[in-house]
Amino acid sequence: MRPLVSIIMGSTSDMPVMQQAAEFLDIMEIPFEINALSAHRVPHQVMEFAEGAAGRGVRVIIAGAGGAAHLPGVIAAYTPLPVIGVPIKSSNSIDGWDSILSILQMPSGIPVATVALNGSRNAAILAAQMLALSDDAMMKKVKAFKADLASKVAKANEELADIKYKYKTN
Repeated sequence: MRPLVSIIMGSTSDMPVMQQAAEFLDIMEIPFEINALSAHRVPHQVMEFAEGAAGRGVRVIIAGAGGAAHLPGVIAAYTPLPVIGVPIKSSNSIDGWDSILSILQMPSGIPVATVALNGSRNAAILAAQMLALSDDAMMKKVKAFKADLASKVAKANEELADIKYKYKTN
């Protein structure tokens, strides 16, 4: 089985955040790989990874990074594949803003889709939606996931309807 999605992170200390992406991809039955690559410590390996990802069958890259968070942008510079950046609030982070802005403020021509701070689950959902554009079976799974979200909201509203207050009108 070849990976369709590659999850990469600056170091294994990012795994508690990035595991949410892995769990979602696993539920959706999307083959993926997980690697630690540092744009600062092993830049040549990052370049080789990015240049070779499409040739290995990868279709989307989810890149998580904290602090200066250059990893998603460096990956995007070396690959034609879509890159989804996950800013991570790390131990050397300035409340996560450094990571958010480093990933979000990419120069023209090198786009990185950016999700919320520590939002790797949303990155995996976006990756699944990208894959679903050319995969009918995946589209069915994405639609079922979205329908499940809607049913959870409907159920929540049913539960809220049972809560009584003197001045509550619904």
